[in-house]
Amino acid sequence: MDQLDSIGERIRQHLEDKNAARERALQLSRKLVRSCSKAIRAVHRREQENAVSLLDEAQNLATDLQEALAGYPELLHAGYTQSALKEFAEASIVHHLVCGEQLPEPEALGVGYVPYLGGLAEAAGEMRRRILDILRHDELAEAERLLDTMDEIYGLLVTIDFPDALTNNIRRTTDMVRGVTERTRGDLTTSSQQRDLKRALEAVEKKLDKA
Repeated sequence: MDQLDSIGERIRQHLEDKNAARERALQLSRKLVRSCSKAIRAVHRREQENAVSLLDEAQNLATDLQEALAGYPELLHAGYTQSALKEFAEASIVHHLVCGEQLPEPEALGVGYVPYLGGLAEAAGEMRRRILDILRHDELAEAERLLDTMDEIYGLLVTIDFPDALTNNIRRTTDMVRGVTERTRGDLTTSSQQRDLKRALEAVEKKLDKA
């Protein structure tokens, strides 16, 4: 039975190490989500320097998270870990798109394809928020650019037709993106029509003033 004691000791040690890695991952995941949330808020507030700093912090946390779970793939693919990496992908995508920069690729971010797809979908929602904000400042050209980006994101997501078990139910999220995009298109159309009407009225007023 000495052999059984040895086996038991190895198992306990493995589980202790795994539990420590899990606790570390939970802590890093929470920090990562907070940093990403702050980064997105900074982007919307046009605080470019702060946004970049927060994204750098998030990148380091994402790296630490994956390194902490390198020996435990089942924990790396657990819901809380993938969700945190999705948030990182979203924050990075939002920043690049709002700044008019090239879309960051999943390999460059160091995240898997599934959390990247989730980040893309969530970024579309943030694009709507951005568009509604800039429409108040009559920035229609920029709003149209971001709407085109939302269309392109939806165009990609709708082609990902695989079982939910492989994509973390991306089809449901794709339906959300379609709805958000169409509502945003309607808002942009209304805003454009209001601008044209305002300009027409101003032109009429000028003619009347000259008469």
